[in-house]
Amino acid sequence: MATAYLSLGANVGNREGNLRMALRLLSRMCRLEAVSSLFETQPVGGPEGQPLFYNAACRVETGLEPKALLRFLKDVEHEIGRRPGGPEWGPRPIDVDILLYDDAIVEEEELALPHPRLAERAFVLVPLAEIAADVRHPATGRPVEELRQEIDDSGIKLIAPPGWEGEIRPRERLRL
Repeated sequence: MATAYLSLGANVGNREGNLRMALRLLSRMCRLEAVSSLFETQPVGGPEGQPLFYNAACRVETGLEPKALLRFLKDVEHEIGRRPGGPEWGPRPIDVDILLYDDAIVEEEELALPHPRLAERAFVLVPLAEIAADVRHPATGRPVEELRQEIDDSGIKLIAPPGWEGEIRPRERLRL
C-alpha cells in the first residue's frame, strides 16, 4: 500500500457536493485516511471571470501504482461531470490531482510527481499543510508546512473545518 496526497477542487455546480462525491468515489480504490478543512479560493490562471473554487486535500492509502491512480482519478472526474477540452485551468465541476505519492519522483509526459506546482499554490498548500505539515517534498526535502509559510495565503477563506465531508462510506469496488 502507498500513501498519496490528493488535491480536490471544484468551481462549477454544487462545489461542496462535487467534492463530497469525489471523496465517496475515491473510496472505491483508496482508503481515505484524512481530509482537510474546506476552503474557498480565487481561480489561478485560466479565463477571467471564473467562479470561486472550493478546495480541500486528502490523504489516501492505495494499492494502485501512480499511473493507475491517475487513470482512476480521471474516471472519478468523468463520473462527476468533467469532460476533456475547454480552456486550460478553466471552470470545472471537479479536479483531483495527485500531489505526493510516497516519496516518488516521476517525470513523464502524462504524470509528474510530486505535482510540479505544489510549492507555488496557496490553494494546494494551505489544505495540504493541515493534514501533512511534517511530510517532506521528495525533491527538495522541505516540510510542507515550511513551503506553506513562504506563500501568500491571504486569498484563502475557511468555509468549513475538518469533518465537513461527513461520513464517507465505500460503495462497490471498481475493477480497473
